[in-house]
Amino acid sequence: MKGVDKKKIDEKVKEMLELVKLPDIGNRKPKQLSGGQQQRVALARALISKPNLLLLDEPLSNLDAHLRDEMRELIVTIQQKLNVTTVFVTHDQEEAVLLADKIALIFDGKLQSYASPKEYYEFPINEGVARFFGGVNFLKSTINNSHFETEIGPISYNQKNKNDLLNNHLLTIRPENIEISKTNTFKQNYFSGIVTSIIFSGTNTRYKIKIKNTVLECSVQSVGKKEISENDEVFIYLPEEKIWGMND
Repeated sequence: MKGVDKKKIDEKVKEMLELVKLPDIGNRKPKQLSGGQQQRVALARALISKPNLLLLDEPLSNLDAHLRDEMRELIVTIQQKLNVTTVFVTHDQEEAVLLADKIALIFDGKLQSYASPKEYYEFPINEGVARFFGGVNFLKSTINNSHFETEIGPISYNQKNKNDLLNNHLLTIRPENIEISKTNTFKQNYFSGIVTSIIFSGTNTRYKIKIKNTVLECSVQSVGKKEISENDEVFIYLPEEKIWGMND
């Protein structure tokens, strides 16, 4: 359609197929390609005209986990090699974190925040953003001198993590930043509770701990704490530098 001669087309097609690591499938028909191969060909078709902007609308949604991992790596490699601005649409926060330099998070048609993956992960601007990126621990609080009053007790709080807070605050801490132990070795921001659930998920073990009427979750790498069982009383520690505050 662009009037490119056949020899040039053949050269570009070969170049694109090599770019997406499919150098030997040029003569196959679409029905002869696997799902992963079809996605790679679609990417090659989009790139062959050298676009200034590449839009990928949930390109990995129909692939199994292994193929998704392969395609993620391929997309990052190609994007960096060609240096083409890429908009990647996804509902998967893991994909967003792995692929993006900047993430635009949209709820109900409104842009909530535009920031780097690290900022979303460590410094969410509100509860919705925190939940989308795996946040499950939230504590309502009020300021009382040098600490915060919460439903589980007073919490000392790193002032650098005050996100222009007003009088009422929502504190959050990621599960992997909470420490858990059968014995109390902590000096501050520690609380005792009962283990209500233990879930092993391969690389991590996740604990739910009930403190008064509140349940917090913590995550421990590998096989978890072998000495801790359901219904045990445990102590958890919330490092103040890992607690983040948002306006409630």
